[in-house]
Amino acid sequence: MLTGLSAVGALPASDPVRGVDEMSVEQRRVFLRGTLADWREDTSEKRGHEAPPIQKPYPPDAKRIDLVSPAKFTVGGMRVIDAIRDRRSRRDYSGEAFSLEELSYLLWATQGISRLDQDEHGKVVTQFRMVPSGGARHPFETYLVINRVAGVAPGLYRYLPLEHQLLVIREEGGLSKRVTGSCYGQSFAGNSAVTFVWAAIPYRTEWHYGCIAQKLISIEIGHVCQNLYLAAETIRGGVCAVSGYNQARLDALFGLDGKDEFVVYLAAAGKVNEAPHP
Repeated sequence: MLTGLSAVGALPASDPVRGVDEMSVEQRRVFLRGTLADWREDTSEKRGHEAPPIQKPYPPDAKRIDLVSPAKFTVGGMRVIDAIRDRRSRRDYSGEAFSLEELSYLLWATQGISRLDQDEHGKVVTQFRMVPSGGARHPFETYLVINRVAGVAPGLYRYLPLEHQLLVIREEGGLSKRVTGSCYGQSFAGNSAVTFVWAAIPYRTEWHYGCIAQKLISIEIGHVCQNLYLAAETIRGGVCAVSGYNQARLDALFGLDGKDEFVVYLAAAGKVNEAPHP
């Protein structure tokens, strides 16, 4: 059976959680390999537990901002071969703001929904997005630190893929120092036009895949960030991914519990002065 996971996917309070630094190299490598339990029957799904929601709920009166519909995009016309060729990690950003359309495009390219399949009661049974995910589980929530987007106040936001909207968490300026400090002094992370922060809700994947969920989550966040890199290249944007950050500080910035939802990756994005590929 799946040890360590309760019906809702959390570790029981009585179970000690060992830090990675306490594990041997062999133990740390375990999740990278396949296992005989890859397709085991004992998962929350097989036990009849309801699937977790595909998007975090939010208060009905929460402030939201409509994004530009993908059907109306006028950006992103660069050839894929040129975007792949030109892709670099770029840390030097101009003071230019992203337009709302450009931000909409980057969010759609990373976590936008292309199709929803629903049952006769209107319940979503399958979702398809711009990136692949094992079992179409898509375990991530996209948070944003916005400094420079035309028409959008600086602050903290969350992307709502179902509505293709921004959810306002808090409008607040002067977040650069706080973000930089949370990334061990990497100033580009705080000085970008937008910093994308991806948090995982592991149970979305654990519900279906059980013991190999952590491997899948680690793979899939790379798909998301690479789409951001390539999409940014097509709008004279630059991206640099960040894996060095203070877990507790970033979780606290967005009000995450650090247990059932926590930051797993982030990337700074901004306009660059280099001309796009002809």
